[in-house]
Amino acid sequence: MRQHSRRSLWDLTGAAADDPERFISDTSVRMSLAAVAKSAGRDGVASELRNQSVLISAHEQMTAALALIALDGIARRIVLCPPDLASAHIPYVIATADVGAVISDHAPDTADDRTTVRHVTCRPEDLTPVLRDEDRIATEWILFTSGTTGVPKMVVHTLDTLAGPVERIRALGAGAVWSTYYDIRRYGGLQILLRAFIGGGSIVLSSPRESPAEYLARVAANRVTHITGTPSHWRRALMSPVAKGISPRYARMSGEIADQAIIDRLRAFYPHATVAHAFASTEAGLAFDVDDGQAGFPARLIAENGTTVAIRVRDGSMQIRSTRTALRYLGDDAPNLVDSEGFVDTGDIIERRGDRYYFAGRKQGIINVGGLKVHPEEVEAVINQHPDVQMSLVKARANPITGAIVVAEVVRQPPPGHDAESSTGGTEEFKQEILALCRGALAAYKVPVTIRVVAELDVGMSGKLARVRA
Repeated sequence: MRQHSRRSLWDLTGAAADDPERFISDTSVRMSLAAVAKSAGRDGVASELRNQSVLISAHEQMTAALALIALDGIARRIVLCPPDLASAHIPYVIATADVGAVISDHAPDTADDRTTVRHVTCRPEDLTPVLRDEDRIATEWILFTSGTTGVPKMVVHTLDTLAGPVERIRALGAGAVWSTYYDIRRYGGLQILLRAFIGGGSIVLSSPRESPAEYLARVAANRVTHITGTPSHWRRALMSPVAKGISPRYARMSGEIADQAIIDRLRAFYPHATVAHAFASTEAGLAFDVDDGQAGFPARLIAENGTTVAIRVRDGSMQIRSTRTALRYLGDDAPNLVDSEGFVDTGDIIERRGDRYYFAGRKQGIINVGGLKVHPEEVEAVINQHPDVQMSLVKARANPITGAIVVAEVVRQPPPGHDAESSTGGTEEFKQEILALCRGALAAYKVPVTIRVVAELDVGMSGKLARVRA
């Protein structure tokens, strides 16, 4: 088993005491990290939870973020409960993770009442770091895989597997103001929180309760320099007039396939920003990020397998071995996370074209049209090339002859001065233009049989398009 150092998040964030400009904020609170640092050692919640397994089940991301600083190195295990976890699963989580205490910023709900663990309701100011050196421990961080339905799958990380080389994070430069559409209790959002804390920056937290315009207004007010989200997040954001009011130095996408259309749109919208897209998963960690303005990734990334990250392709699926791979799944009957060679099968199908690999879709998402395979994401990438398409969703519809047919829903970019509702009716000409794009780029069985223009598409809590398979 890999050995991990006993550094803690507090140790890596403690330098905030020397920089009064660094902060963490959400929709209602802006807190100086220097104030958090100066509160270290004051009696608080964390001092009572030494060596325990603690479930963080908070309504607010601020509570979760401060709990991580306070508990890492003190608690034996921290379980980060995502906001969309069904309450009926909480007893299973508590039993599987051997949870002894639940930290929250609200009264216990019904699911919590069915357990006998201690419930600690606290305010952000109660979550203060404990001063310690020789007695700190290597805390396990438990995350949930995204898109989980049914019984949740829990993944065991440590600060080392999550953060990777501290020097690389700090090389990004102090003083950056980070923000992310992601929730920090998921892998993608947690990565940004760690970059801000460890890299000498600040962070602006998002909220599912605010509209894209409200969030972007806060981003502008806090002078955010680095911002991340899924392609779906960005497609919705760029529809807001407020999007012109921010000027990031760095804009990154991950979590979904970044097709050429959204890359080009972001680069045109923010010409002075570095626009990147990355691949990471809760199990495998960060594999790479690419900022060369092209969809997919260079084939040399597979040819240049190294000691930090190695990528290979088996049966079309991308597999990753990394020093940032999680340790294991949690649970007595949990499956193996890696194979005999240490690789994680991501389930993402990639195809090589020339000197570059491109993402086709997910193994589980294939549409079977009379025995022929269609990846919805491949069709969406073509549809999204239309300049008037803001975003699209391709899915299957049952058919008595072929088993399934391909259909598409499209959100049309409203003309200047018009709202989305005015574009939902669509025109036959618009639909025919999309079909012409598809026929010119795709095999006939992949071309949508019908196209429906809609006002919006559902996006889940993870920021990804809501697909039936998710």
